[in-house]
Amino acid sequence: MFLRFLASLLLLSAMCFAGGSSFALSPEQDSLAEQITQKTMELKYADAFNVARKLRLENDGVGCVFQNIIRISLYDDKGDTASLKVAAKNLESCKTEGLWDALRNFEIGYVLTETGHSVKGAMQTRSAAKMFEDSPDFEAKSFYAIYAYYVDDSFGWLPFKSDNREAYLKTLNEASVKSKRFWPLFLTPLIWMHYDRRDFATGLSLAERGLKKAPNHPVMLQIKADMLYRLKRYSEAADIYEKSAADYLERTGKSIRYWCSVLNLIRIYHDAGDKAKAAEQRKKLDDPEYKKLENWMPGSLMDDLKDRKLI
Repeated sequence: MFLRFLASLLLLSAMCFAGGSSFALSPEQDSLAEQITQKTMELKYADAFNVARKLRLENDGVGCVFQNIIRISLYDDKGDTASLKVAAKNLESCKTEGLWDALRNFEIGYVLTETGHSVKGAMQTRSAAKMFEDSPDFEAKSFYAIYAYYVDDSFGWLPFKSDNREAYLKTLNEASVKSKRFWPLFLTPLIWMHYDRRDFATGLSLAERGLKKAPNHPVMLQIKADMLYRLKRYSEAADIYEKSAADYLERTGKSIRYWCSVLNLIRIYHDAGDKAKAAEQRKKLDDPEYKKLENWMPGSLMDDLKDRKLI
């Protein structure tokens, strides 16, 4: 009797914990969530959507969030801006609670920033981060670490300001290994944090870790090339971007990632001393298709090229 009573208490405790302060799902739902991430990283987007539909039948709000994470991934990979706009609209209507509502808002913040609404995006992200901060859930703390790292990074120069960036990096590193359903959402910002710190060797190591989990993932390959470029391993970086440009041209036509390859090849060949190849890539920018997508190019990449008068 006592053991049954104790088991009931533990079950009740788990149910309460799963309400507002945890990402906990039933084993069946958790398995579906992990499958969605796996299918998405394998570029099997249709399969990922099919699994997300199954998850919606079990848990409508969580399934809705994952459907739109898939759409954001489609944009990130294929440059499908329509998917990003659909994600923005649909995330507003997902019926979520607790930490899943925080994640919904976190993703809305990303979409707003990516579509040029940086102030609204920052406010949305801040609101979500507050919910993550107050939770004991490890994945919630990891999402909070993304937000908090950049806050500390912005104000780290102030005297007497606490700086917990190292702790946030450690949290994200652990989460990118342990979390099966969110690991890409933790690993990618972790890589860019090391990039911003000019720790390109660690960034390269992390990108290679990502490629072990998702072999030949096209976005992760471009990230790897970015690290190789900063390490002045120009030939290796150029090889990846040349292949990436060719692959994207075949898969998606002249999409955002294709033009990112071209832009990166301009500076890689320039810095490697091959002015002819740099000029060859630069000439491609005369294409009207590039002009249509120019505003979607990464700001840091464009600023670097313009500051050095490479474009």
